[in-house]
Amino acid sequence: MVDAPPGALSALVVDDEEPALAELAYLLGQDERVSAIRTANSGPGALRLLDSAAVDVVFCDIAMPGLDGLDLARVLARFARRPQVVFVTAYDQHAVDAFDLRATDYVMKPVRAERLREAVRRVVEARDGAPEPVEDDETIAVELGGVTRFVQRSQVRYVEAHGDYARLHTTAGSHLLRIPLATLEERWGTAGFVRIHRSTLVALQHVDEVRSDGGRYTVRLGDDELAVSRRHTRELRDRLIRSARPGRPDPR
Repeated sequence: MVDAPPGALSALVVDDEEPALAELAYLLGQDERVSAIRTANSGPGALRLLDSAAVDVVFCDIAMPGLDGLDLARVLARFARRPQVVFVTAYDQHAVDAFDLRATDYVMKPVRAERLREAVRRVVEARDGAPEPVEDDETIAVELGGVTRFVQRSQVRYVEAHGDYARLHTTAGSHLLRIPLATLEERWGTAGFVRIHRSTLVALQHVDEVRSDGGRYTVRLGDDELAVSRRHTRELRDRLIRSARPGRPDPR
């Protein structure tokens, strides 16, 4: 274990497979932001350890016999001092459940050291309440039948590509704008817009529900249900989980 600075994290690693448990504990031990690491090979074992000492974050596998990682996270959510949860799993089909449980991150196995360091960074940021950059709203001028109207970016729920144009969908209707979807993706990415399909951007703040059926995802925004392509599933999953970190407003 490297020397940890003041205010470093205490962590609990939970995995029923000993090699995976040892590897994750080792990698966390190389991170100077982690001060103490405890391990458990089951959900009940984790709860027994937490009964004697609280931790800042629990890194846990999902597929475990008996009390699995999702069940463990549901129990932790009722703690007076709720530790953050980072799921570490070989399967991505649990991403929606992780989103619902307000997980701080969702790391795929085999775990890469740099990806784990990013997860620790997110845990520290969530704990310390690091402020997110405030985005000024943008006013977009749209024209319909010779009449120019003004739409706020915050009113746009999703955007569809129409060749070199983009159709902005709001609760009040839709507006065609002469701008490529790729340009809007680059311009609005930091404002919470994420591509879910080669022809669609969605605003995370307007997402009401995410569904998974046989590995295929859809998002619901009001009465509209939009398909998520396999290519863009991981980006959507990561962005949703980041936006639902503890201490931050739930985008739903």
